[in-house]
Amino acid sequence: MPTKKTIQLSHGGGGKEMNQLITDLFFKAFNNPILASQEDAAKLNMCGHIAFTTDSFTVSPLFFAGGDIGKLAIAGTVNDLAMMAAQPEYLSCSFIIEEGFPLEDLTTIVNSMAEELHKSGARIVCGDTKVVPKGCADGIFINTSGVGRILNPDISASNLQRGDAIIVSRDIGRHGAAILMARDGLTLESSLCSDCDTLWPIVEQLLAANVKIHAMRDATRGGISAVLNEWAIASNVGITIDEAAIPVSNEVKGLCELFGFEPYDLANEGTFVLALPMSIAKGAIEVMQLYGHCEMAAIIGEVTEQQPGKVILNTPWGSRRYLDLPQGELLPRIC
Repeated sequence: MPTKKTIQLSHGGGGKEMNQLITDLFFKAFNNPILASQEDAAKLNMCGHIAFTTDSFTVSPLFFAGGDIGKLAIAGTVNDLAMMAAQPEYLSCSFIIEEGFPLEDLTTIVNSMAEELHKSGARIVCGDTKVVPKGCADGIFINTSGVGRILNPDISASNLQRGDAIIVSRDIGRHGAAILMARDGLTLESSLCSDCDTLWPIVEQLLAANVKIHAMRDATRGGISAVLNEWAIASNVGITIDEAAIPVSNEVKGLCELFGFEPYDLANEGTFVLALPMSIAKGAIEVMQLYGHCEMAAIIGEVTEQQPGKVILNTPWGSRRYLDLPQGELLPRIC
């Protein structure tokens, strides 16, 4: 490891210090033959339909209950591939690091990324490092792109069908609530942590069981409200969900009451929503619970022909209301 305890501008200058940082930290953590070849571009071997995604991560704070910016970067990109039924294979990774950033924190972040990669088998095969003067960035920003081989090309936001069940994989709103708690320095007596996690192992089990999935989406920014509204518009269908069926932890409910948020609008980073035929919904949940650690997976609604393009929420008190797209910026820099 470099002897300096903080990142210096020289670590991005293309010389000895940068080479030492890349060799002793990044190559060591992400070691694989393609990356180790140190070419200007990675040589990949792929066939058939592929999915390609990219995302940038600027979360604040960098470390939070249940994860950090590194874990989030890997899980977020792998999950975007998984939601297209694409087996994650290759990732790129670029760091923008502020001068003076603690080397110990960078090491923790990189090791967290390496650990998360093992869950899906994906590999970082190319990358870039830039160091900017102090005050030009907030610690560290990470960009990751991912490529994966599509195993089921029929999964699409425009593929919902009348009578489909809407399933959520676990309790909602945890990531947004955890970031809110960390950012505001709340010291509540709570074990609340982010749901940040890689979803490919769960999706892989569903595909292996030949579950006929019509649509999948990880409920990140905008929460399940954003996912369901996007689906209703893309497929020109109505979606009705039951508030009482949606799993929400007491901690998230408490924070929502305290700050005036709705859990449906809060971000998740390890929770996804599925649409599939109602006749196989219980079987899909059994697979998720047995092999995917989705003990709280639940059917929360169904697809209808009524009011296409709209999402209707049935409340426990017998009333109904539209569940609209979130408006404004609830929580900036959550991912």
